[in-house]
Amino acid sequence: MKNYITFAGMDSTEFNIGISGSGTFDSPERDVEQVSIPGRNGDLLIDNKRFKNVTVTYPAFIASKFKGNFDGFRAFMLSKRGYQRLEDTYHPDEFRMAEYRGPIKPDVKVLNIAGEFDVEFNCKPQRWLKVGEIAIDFTASGVINNPTLYEAKPLIRAYGTGTIAIGDNSITVTTASGYTDIDCEIMEAYKDGTDCNSNITLGSDEFPSLEPGDNTITISGFSKVSIIPRWWTI
Repeated sequence: MKNYITFAGMDSTEFNIGISGSGTFDSPERDVEQVSIPGRNGDLLIDNKRFKNVTVTYPAFIASKFKGNFDGFRAFMLSKRGYQRLEDTYHPDEFRMAEYRGPIKPDVKVLNIAGEFDVEFNCKPQRWLKVGEIAIDFTASGVINNPTLYEAKPLIRAYGTGTIAIGDNSITVTTASGYTDIDCEIMEAYKDGTDCNSNITLGSDEFPSLEPGDNTITISGFSKVSIIPRWWTI
């Protein structure tokens, strides 16, 4: 079977394009500053607690009807702005958030019938696990296990009013109409695009996160809480 990418909902097979996964296994770089101090042996390391973006390159090819397929593919790719969802058949359980900006330079062969080219993406460092998109429902306190080595920032949907604590960090919803979405990644509360930040209070200065391993979930007041964990790895 021909391997392919799916970018912004479009499969590369729609343009008769196959890809190689040889450029998909590189890891991102941890963001660490290295500071030299006069009179002190060795350098001081300042870890900024983040990873940098990574470039992911797919060697691609079109075996027939090159011009029409390539023109359509190029037009589609350059029409998309910002981060889009990127999947490939080499990593069927994962996806990335990727930006495509070009350029794209084909090596055309066989009387312009076929051609090869690289498709290069600027990707966020995370390889998101698709299983982490599945909501986990709680109607009472319980435990959720983070199967990765990395802290996850969940999306929480809380029905009604009450308090949810994940580990030592808690959020209280004081006012709600049906439900409230709490995005721990962007540190915002909302419902259907309406700002609900004034309806919540934090038990500490931090939004909850899911640490590697077991995390205790304590719920009071809410009729139900759904947690989309957003597991990721590198």
